[in-house]
Amino acid sequence: MTSKIIRVLVAKPGLDGHDRGAKVIARALRDAGMEVIYTGIRQTPEMIAQAAMQEDVDVIGLSILSGAHIELFPQIIRELNDREMDDILIVAGGIIPESDHPFLSDIGVKGIFGPGTSTADIVSYIKETVR
Repeated sequence: MTSKIIRVLVAKPGLDGHDRGAKVIARALRDAGMEVIYTGIRQTPEMIAQAAMQEDVDVIGLSILSGAHIELFPQIIRELNDREMDDILIVAGGIIPESDHPFLSDIGVKGIFGPGTSTADIVSYIKETVR
Protein backbone atom coordinates (compact mmCIF):
# COMPACT_ATOMS: atom_id res chain seq x y z
CA MET A 1 0.00 0.00 0.00
CA THR A 2 1.42 3.38 -1.00
CA SER A 3 0.90 6.38 1.21
CA LYS A 4 -0.26 9.72 -0.11
CA ILE A 5 2.52 12.19 -0.89
CA ILE A 6 2.29 15.24 1.38
CA ARG A 7 1.87 18.45 -0.63
CA VAL A 8 3.36 21.58 0.94
CA LEU A 9 3.06 25.20 -0.13
CA VAL A 10 6.02 27.28 1.12
CA ALA A 11 5.13 30.97 1.07
CA LYS A 12 6.78 34.30 1.87
CA PRO A 13 3.99 36.71 2.87
CA GLY A 14 4.34 40.47 2.80
CA LEU A 15 7.27 42.59 1.76
CA ASP A 16 9.95 40.33 3.21
CA GLY A 17 12.45 39.69 0.42
CA HIS A 18 14.86 37.33 2.21
CA ASP A 19 14.08 33.77 1.14
CA ARG A 20 17.19 31.68 1.77
CA GLY A 21 15.59 29.92 4.75
CA ALA A 22 12.39 29.20 2.80
CA LYS A 23 14.44 27.64 0.02
CA VAL A 24 16.41 25.49 2.49
CA ILE A 25 13.16 24.24 4.02
CA ALA A 26 11.62 23.61 0.60
CA ARG A 27 14.63 21.50 -0.40
CA ALA A 28 14.59 19.55 2.88
CA LEU A 29 10.89 18.77 2.48
CA ARG A 30 11.45 17.66 -1.13
CA ASP A 31 14.38 15.49 -0.05
CA ALA A 32 12.04 13.90 2.52
CA GLY A 33 9.65 12.88 -0.27
CA MET A 34 7.12 15.69 -0.06
CA GLU A 35 5.85 17.61 -3.04
CA VAL A 36 6.73 21.28 -2.52
CA ILE A 37 5.37 24.35 -4.25
CA TYR A 38 7.33 27.53 -3.52
CA THR A 39 5.45 30.77 -4.15
CA GLY A 40 8.42 33.11 -4.20
CA ILE A 41 8.66 36.35 -2.28
CA ARG A 42 6.21 39.17 -1.63
CA GLN A 43 2.97 37.17 -1.61
CA THR A 44 -0.33 38.65 -0.44
CA PRO A 45 -2.64 36.64 1.83
CA GLU A 46 -5.02 36.27 -1.12
CA MET A 47 -2.26 34.95 -3.39
CA ILE A 48 -1.18 32.39 -0.77
CA ALA A 49 -4.74 31.12 -0.19
CA GLN A 50 -5.42 30.96 -3.93
CA ALA A 51 -2.19 29.01 -4.58
CA ALA A 52 -3.01 26.62 -1.72
CA MET A 53 -6.44 25.98 -3.21
CA GLN A 54 -5.17 25.53 -6.77
CA GLU A 55 -2.39 23.17 -5.66
CA ASP A 56 -4.62 21.22 -3.24
CA VAL A 57 -1.98 21.28 -0.51
CA ASP A 58 -1.98 19.54 2.86
CA VAL A 59 0.39 22.02 4.51
CA ILE A 60 1.23 25.71 4.24
CA GLY A 61 4.63 26.75 5.52
CA LEU A 62 4.88 30.49 6.11
CA SER A 63 8.34 31.99 6.28
CA ILE A 64 8.61 35.47 7.76
CA LEU A 65 11.43 37.68 8.93
CA SER A 66 9.77 41.09 8.65
CA GLY A 67 7.87 41.08 11.93
CA ALA A 68 4.52 41.41 10.14
CA HIS A 69 3.26 37.97 11.20
CA ILE A 70 0.71 39.37 13.67
CA GLU A 71 -0.91 41.31 10.84
CA LEU A 72 -0.44 38.90 7.93
CA PHE A 73 -1.08 35.45 9.42
CA PRO A 74 -4.66 36.21 10.54
CA GLN A 75 -5.37 37.57 7.05
CA ILE A 76 -4.04 34.38 5.46
CA ILE A 77 -6.13 32.20 7.77
CA ARG A 78 -9.20 34.34 7.03
CA GLU A 79 -8.60 33.88 3.29
CA LEU A 80 -8.30 30.11 3.79
CA ASN A 81 -11.47 30.00 5.88
CA ASP A 82 -13.33 32.03 3.24
CA ARG A 83 -12.40 29.28 0.77
CA GLU A 84 -13.49 26.56 3.25
CA MET A 85 -9.89 25.36 3.57
CA ASP A 86 -9.67 25.14 7.34
CA ASP A 87 -8.25 21.59 7.31
CA ILE A 88 -4.77 22.60 6.09
CA LEU A 89 -1.87 22.31 8.53
CA ILE A 90 -0.28 25.75 8.92
CA VAL A 91 3.29 26.01 10.15
CA ALA A 92 5.54 29.02 10.37
CA GLY A 93 9.22 29.75 10.59
CA GLY A 94 11.53 32.70 10.78
CA ILE A 95 11.87 35.47 13.29
CA ILE A 96 8.81 35.11 15.50
CA PRO A 97 9.15 36.23 19.13
CA GLU A 98 8.23 33.62 21.73
CA SER A 99 5.68 36.08 23.14
CA ASP A 100 3.72 35.89 19.86
CA HIS A 101 3.49 32.07 19.83
CA PRO A 102 0.27 31.83 21.94
CA PHE A 103 -1.56 34.27 19.66
CA LEU A 104 -0.45 32.43 16.53
CA SER A 105 -1.40 29.09 18.07
CA ASP A 106 -4.84 30.47 18.97
CA ILE A 107 -5.52 31.53 15.36
CA GLY A 108 -4.48 28.14 13.97
CA VAL A 109 -0.73 28.10 13.38
CA LYS A 110 0.17 24.62 14.61
CA GLY A 111 3.96 24.56 14.41
CA ILE A 112 6.33 27.49 14.91
CA PHE A 113 10.00 26.98 14.12
CA GLY A 114 12.65 29.54 14.93
CA PRO A 115 16.22 30.01 13.77
CA GLY A 116 18.35 26.94 14.40
CA THR A 117 15.51 24.42 14.22
CA SER A 118 16.80 21.36 12.41
CA THR A 119 15.21 20.54 9.09
CA ALA A 120 14.82 16.97 10.36
CA ASP A 121 12.62 18.24 13.22
CA ILE A 122 10.44 20.19 10.77
CA VAL A 123 10.12 17.20 8.43
CA SER A 124 9.21 14.91 11.35
CA TYR A 125 6.64 17.36 12.69
CA ILE A 126 4.91 17.67 9.33
CA LYS A 127 4.92 13.94 8.66
CA GLU A 128 3.58 13.08 12.12
CA THR A 129 0.93 15.81 12.09
CA VAL A 130 -0.40 15.20 8.57
CA ARG A 131 -0.62 11.41 8.90
